[in-house]
Amino acid sequence: MSQTSLKDRINDDVKTAMRSKDKPRLGVLRLITAAIKQIEVDKQTSLDDDAIIAVLEKMLKQRKDSIAQFEKAGRDELVAQEAFEVGIIEEYMPEQLSEAEITALIDDAISRTGAASMKDMGKVMGMLKPQLAGKADMGLVSQMIKKRLSD
Repeated sequence: MSQTSLKDRINDDVKTAMRSKDKPRLGVLRLITAAIKQIEVDKQTSLDDDAIIAVLEKMLKQRKDSIAQFEKAGRDELVAQEAFEVGIIEEYMPEQLSEAEITALIDDAISRTGAASMKDMGKVMGMLKPQLAGKADMGLVSQMIKKRLSD
């Protein structure tokens, strides 16, 4: 990102949404700022961009899980609300890696750790997690690693 931090960008967007009276967007942005402030208060620290991305990842995972539950229950209006929130949260996430880029990183991690079976999956995930934080769906990465190690 440029000079502005992720937190500054979110706060600027809150002000913009307030000025334009975009209540749905403002509501989601306030959820984001509340989650960030909660962690800052709990840990008595100011979060950097990486920590904020971790908060956003957690929020995305929660919403995606909720979407799956609401779809099973046939609650389309709640699915739409959660999907709207996902769209706004994703605006603040780093650009996602392509499947080919993820596969290359997995292959590299497998060769560097000497992973040969499913027992070695933890080593591979441990190596990849810092590299892929916020840039890939870790559930998908986990499935890809399982597939590679079970071949």
